[in-house]
Amino acid sequence: MSYLDIDHVSITFPTDKGPLNVLNDVYLNVEKGEFVSLIGHSGCGKSTVLNIVAGLLRATEGGVVLEAKEVDEPGPDRAVVFQNHSLLPWLSVYDNVRLAVDRVFKKTMSKAERDAWTRHNLELVHMDHALDRRPDEISGGMKQRVGIARALAMQPKVLLMDEPFGALDSLTRTHMQDSLMEIQSQLNNTVIMITHDVDEAVLLSDRIVMMTNGPSATIGEILHIDLPRPRDRLELAEDPTYNHYRAEVVKFLHERHERPKAKSSPVIRSSVDDEDAEPSPRKLRVAV
Repeated sequence: MSYLDIDHVSITFPTDKGPLNVLNDVYLNVEKGEFVSLIGHSGCGKSTVLNIVAGLLRATEGGVVLEAKEVDEPGPDRAVVFQNHSLLPWLSVYDNVRLAVDRVFKKTMSKAERDAWTRHNLELVHMDHALDRRPDEISGGMKQRVGIARALAMQPKVLLMDEPFGALDSLTRTHMQDSLMEIQSQLNNTVIMITHDVDEAVLLSDRIVMMTNGPSATIGEILHIDLPRPRDRLELAEDPTYNHYRAEVVKFLHERHERPKAKSSPVIRSSVDDEDAEPSPRKLRVAV
């Protein structure tokens, strides 16, 4: 058994026109310390997969197992970072992270230890210079850094990221991607991230999971990214292997856009040879 198993998950929602099957037989094993990206067209069920792993939705069939324990509700072992940072506007940067730390570690850490742990996680995302600022006093990229620090401070077994950089400008996005790579190399986090950005997926991932179009979406292909770490985006821009991987993802997305979803098993490739339209569940606010 893998660290995290998404075991033949299907989910069907009731609608006015009858049952709507959003996901069909999604099967994925994720190893500890692995960075997996989910990519696909809008409405392909990426956020639904993430919300099932987070415990925000229950699968109609199949389920999720994390470290041999079934996932059936939200928990701090699966922290979620959304595109919207969801910081509490009346609290400082420090207090937004400290609130999450107090909720998770109040019984296991002293007050001094919780203070040090809060500061440590803000240092990880290079926000220790703005501890006393409030969300309306910092930039969008800085808010997302605080959101990531808050999630990391919970010491989750799996970090779930739903388009975390989608609302940022291009320059800020590249800085955030580099920061995430740096953090993941230090902490060896297990990460599942939704993205619409092909370059982001190839740069950050160990594997890219490409979803077929909905309804009844499933995994179409899995692409293994065999690029050494640490990764330098400038060097990779001219790297033929990187560009091959990028072309494979673009080809898949183009084919899925042009023709109906094929009902076939996922293709696994291991060598170089907007918001989803599904129903939106209640969001988990990790700091509340």
